[in-house]
Amino acid sequence: MKYMVQLSVCLETVFTDLPAADRIGRIAEAGFRHVEFWHPEATFDGRTLRFDQPKDAAALRDACRRHGVSLNDFALHAWDGSIGGSPVKAADRATYLAQIRKMIEFAAAMGCTKGITLSGTVDPALSRSEMRANLERALSEAVDLARRADFTLLLEPLNTLVDHPGYYLDSFGEAAEIVRGIGSPNLKLLYDVYHMQIMEGKVIATIERHIDIIGHFHSAGVPGRAELFGGELNYPAIVQRIDSLGYKGCFGLEYFPRMSDHRKSLEKIRDYLEQRA
Repeated sequence: MKYMVQLSVCLETVFTDLPAADRIGRIAEAGFRHVEFWHPEATFDGRTLRFDQPKDAAALRDACRRHGVSLNDFALHAWDGSIGGSPVKAADRATYLAQIRKMIEFAAAMGCTKGITLSGTVDPALSRSEMRANLERALSEAVDLARRADFTLLLEPLNTLVDHPGYYLDSFGEAAEIVRGIGSPNLKLLYDVYHMQIMEGKVIATIERHIDIIGHFHSAGVPGRAELFGGELNYPAIVQRIDSLGYKGCFGLEYFPRMSDHRKSLEKIRDYLEQRA
């Protein structure tokens, strides 16, 4: 079954023995035409982020052109503030905005028009309301930068129960309130099915309620963050519902393969998602 929804592959977690640009060709060989990644400042090698292997915009752009692949999005800063600061902290606002400017320029060099922004971690010296106000102010200023560049920021809630303890924005409802409150077409939500299944469940109902402000999706198997099949989620049903709602963007595969052959892993996921639920 074919969908309007396109699949994108996070190049960080597959073919991890190769340089970042070389992974694009292997993803294309597996039949995918959209990719994304984490930070330009480093590359994940399957065990750790390698800051001695930063990404080169020209090399990524050329690899995408050579293999007929488009770069859908990438992370503009780190979830914990270690790259680009935490916008929930007023003291980090200037660092965060400088990072957003820099990353919008990096994106332009690759022909990319979307990037992921995150809240950063909780500051125990601040109340939730103070951190929320800091986040909203920082995002409003970042949205102004994005608007001038015709760029879209994708705000992503994460789970704090398994992968990202201490992260501020672990509620999709709160993220939606923030995005609707700012009210800009240059700020959308990233709905990560894996993270939100762990935190909240009610995946399809939440997507239906907020599809108008969702600009991207991420996915992985629950539990374990591995291949999408064999877990507790019916991903074909989720993708079919997203498609029926008229969403025409990408559905990102951001998972850690258990299968040793990453090409077969990707191909098996694609075949699984094309099943009729």
